[in-house]
Parts: sequence; structure tokens; C-alpha cells
Amino acid sequence: MLKLDKLTIKFGGLVAVNELDFEIEKGTIFGLIGPNGAGKTTCFNMISGTFKPTSGAVTLNGERIDGFPMYEVNRRGIARTYQNINLFREMTALENVMVGRQSRMKAGLFAAILRTKGQRREERETREKAEQLLAFVGLTERQNDIAKSLSYGEQRLLEIARALASDPMLLLLDEPAAGMNQSEKVELADLVRRIRDELDITVLVVEHDMKFVMGLTEEICVLNYGKRIALGTPAEVQVSPAVIEAYLGG
Repeated sequence: MLKLDKLTIKFGGLVAVNELDFEIEKGTIFGLIGPNGAGKTTCFNMISGTFKPTSGAVTLNGERIDGFPMYEVNRRGIARTYQNINLFREMTALENVMVGRQSRMKAGLFAAILRTKGQRREERETREKAEQLLAFVGLTERQNDIAKSLSYGEQRLLEIARALASDPMLLLLDEPAAGMNQSEKVELADLVRRIRDELDITVLVVEHDMKFVMGLTEEICVLNYGKRIALGTPAEVQVSPAVIEAYLGG
């Protein structure tokens, strides 16, 4: 589904990601890990359209998408969450998820102003979709609450629901377990599996919690200083000398 081919980005004299290669098969929960500053979020930013690569290619189902703006990448089927929670804090949980549906809505400005029959139908369908997704992540009872009033863990779940609203084929989760306690992490892992199994969405996850990522993912790419140092199953990655050296210093 997703292929990175010699993906590289430079910021002045700094090479943040250097000729990165990996492929993600449809239906996989794939992990991207590495020490702080390894280039993981930068890689996410290139895939999602936040950054334009200096060289190399990102291919989604055979179509090159590197260099596309974020909204075009989203329309083609990639949605993401953020390392730092990025919600509309003064809007309700329901409204936040409805905003996430924007790339799939067809009514334009004039239809919205005139409140045409088609626009009203689309708005009703968007609301129903948002309610379904809030139920899916367990936030039905909080759907009319302002986003900033939700707990930290609930805000993480709300951000995932908003990403799912665009009907992605690939979901990018950037540090989804950050700040969660152990029971919340267990529930989050179950949710990610349900996203893959019930919604048929492939998942790429960046995460620092090794216990979480090793128990969740089926394949892992390890970065260090912007370069791939290991690729394989969690069991294979854990015993890689290069990975051990990167995390433990030798």
C-alpha cells in the first residue's frame, strides 16, 4: 500500500532523513521507532504532506504523492494524528469529528449559504458518521462536551476519531500512547487492532513505549540519525545489535 524509496530531507546542512526505504502491506500494523531525534516525526510529515522531501519518493497504491499538499494527501486516503494533541479546543467533540469529514464533503460555499437540500442531507450524514465514530472510540457520552474539558486520554481518542472521519485507507498515529497510564494503553492497543480489523484500515504508528509497540505491531522499522538501521518483526528487531547499540549506547 505504501512505499518509501530513498526518501530524504535536508534542513540546511542537516540531513534529517537519509535515503529511507520501507514498504507497508495492506492490513498491517506497522511500527516506526528510534531514539529521540531519529527522524520519525519528520518521516510522518513527509508522508502526510507537511514537508516536501528533498529527494526520493512516497508511493500510495502505485501513485506518487510526495510533495502533494496535506489536503491532497488526505483526499487520497491518508489521515494522521499528532505528537502534541491538535484539536479545536473550543468546539465540541462532535464538531471536531465533523470537521475531520471535510475532505469527503461535496457541498460548496453557495450551497452552505443557501442551505440547499443536498447540503442539509450531507450535513446530516456527516453528523451521523461523527456520532458513529465517537461511539467506536468510546466517547458517545462526551460528544456534546467542549474538547478542552475532556481528559488527556479522551482527547487522544477524539483526535483518532477525527482522523477516521475522512475514511482513510492508511492511518498515521504519532505517539498515540504518550501521557497515558497502563490501562489506557491496553485499551488503546485494542482500539488500534479494531481499526485494522473492523474498519479495514492499515496503521503506521510512531511510539516511544517499547512494550506498547512490540506488543501491537507486526513489522517495525528502526531509525537512528535519519537512517534505517533495522527492519523486521518485533522479535527480530529486539535482538538486532544495531538497535541495541542505538538505544543503549553499545
